[in-house]
Amino acid sequence: MAMADFHFHNDDRYVLNYCAKYLGRFNTDRRHSYGSGAEAPRDRIAEAWRFPIIDTYGGGASGITAAASYQDYNQVTFVYAGADTQSPGSVAVIGTFATLYDPIPLQRVQFEGEDTRYWSLAYAVPKGQVHNYRFVVDGSYPINDPVNPQETATENGAVWSSFFTDGFSSPLVLEKWEIALLYRLTAGILPFQTADGTNFLDRFYNYLDRQKQADLYNNVYRMDNSVGEINYIDNILAREERHHLADYKTCLRQIDRILRTRNPYTEPSRMSRELYFALYDEMATDRVDGWDYALYGSPQYFLYLLRRHVVTGAFCHPKYGGNAGAAGWAYLSDQYRLPSPAPGKHGATLFDWRRAMESPLGVNSDYLG
Repeated sequence: MAMADFHFHNDDRYVLNYCAKYLGRFNTDRRHSYGSGAEAPRDRIAEAWRFPIIDTYGGGASGITAAASYQDYNQVTFVYAGADTQSPGSVAVIGTFATLYDPIPLQRVQFEGEDTRYWSLAYAVPKGQVHNYRFVVDGSYPINDPVNPQETATENGAVWSSFFTDGFSSPLVLEKWEIALLYRLTAGILPFQTADGTNFLDRFYNYLDRQKQADLYNNVYRMDNSVGEINYIDNILAREERHHLADYKTCLRQIDRILRTRNPYTEPSRMSRELYFALYDEMATDRVDGWDYALYGSPQYFLYLLRRHVVTGAFCHPKYGGNAGAAGWAYLSDQYRLPSPAPGKHGATLFDWRRAMESPLGVNSDYLG
């Protein structure tokens, strides 16, 4: 099966619905730079992280004919905005999702039969992957996407535009020590540290381990007392909330330094829960001994930001990288039930999330995610 069988063209209206809102404005100020350093065209684009468009795949590629396999793919739509309806004359894309030597041509988007300045191409990319790509404009040397802020440095030092599909579960922007520290910081925020919560996760993951249909849960992995909230945070800092990446980088360095000052003999990831709870209390009052307020003015703000991200990540749709295997939803379903109808019988759940979710996690045949 040729790689080209996975590409197709979206309806023009679908593409324009995205372009008109985010790429149709001609701002002159860098209102979306978020301290990115060197000036770039994307600084003037609202929510530039939306490109390329990562969406649910519902058919269109001739290489994927079985509807049952649609759930394994994302529809990735590449968009290039030209200067006007005449320039450029051609646009193509190369990337690791296909081949790096055979450019795939984009098609000019039309509105009511007339050309627009936008070019687009849709490609069915498997979920849980990250890829690099570049545009080839008028047959010239490949260039990075001028809109997408996500970039990756390759082993030879070259920087490429990049994107990742739903359910990606490897670190993108956080370092190992930052992830280890975040695991400890989030442990006291979620309910899974209680005896009941830990017992539930043990039962939930062990149940999944015994399933014969392991392919239905290909993104589920054992995370101790976690449900993937750290992976969710890493994903959104790489894309939707990359403007908060500087907050995490700055505050985690400060927290690491403060914890090492208070206990110089133990790695922060191995320190006692009491040390972390004391730090929570100080951050909540916005008065942390040893905090460099000139570097970051409010530890309380970062605590609130972290809490929002952690709770959202634990109970979001699994496609966003958190709530792995719907463990968070399963916890809520187990906790909130009607009174028991008889001794030894559980009451019906008040949170029957499977009815609203698509396969393989849910049983709703109408919802595609």
